Amino acid sequence: MVYESKCYSIDNWCSTPQQVVNIPITLFESLKGKYFVGQSEALWVGNGSNAWAGLFNPCNSGTNLFANVITISNFSDEYLTAEIWLNARLSEKGIVSQKVSPSNTALEPLPDNKVNIRYVQSTEDTPRGGVNIYDRIVPPNGTLVSEEDGKFIVPPCGNYTIYIKSSSVKPSKVIVALGWWEEKLK
Repeated sequence: MVYESKCYSIDNWCSTPQQVVNIPITLFESLKGKYFVGQSEALWVGNGSNAWAGLFNPCNSGTNLFANVITISNFSDEYLTAEIWLNARLSEKGIVSQKVSPSNTALEPLPDNKVNIRYVQSTEDTPRGGVNIYDRIVPPNGTLVSEEDGKFIVPPCGNYTIYIKSSSVKPSKVIVALGWWEEKLK
């Protein structure tokens, strides 16, 4: 908690501080029913195949997507590479994940997400267009967490995609989880 005084000069001493509460933006958006979480099914990389999962903002969503957190769980003994892309073009549309929920399940009725998690379990396709904004190494038998705090804002028709690669010949199982909030266009 942060305490602020109502007095602003050295000559004016206050005896009753005012309580001020700060809450994280993710809690604030969750309370409003605008924060969502979800994950892909198992993805398989290795032996020349890659996979991807991401947040896809439909052209008719009427919302901006604020990418907040990604987790990449690597269930193999191999190091993997995760490329994070903004607005990549992929030749496959991907499967819409059914493992998505608002983070605030106390609301009635539950809010519906406009943004989808899409994934391709295994592919030889590579992203085209868009921008590969950064790469991460995903350690063996571990989970990489990257908190983005909503700084990547994706309009309708755009995406925030994690493209996963392995140089191993052995197949590696990966699951990608994402958290985001949505805000209606003005």
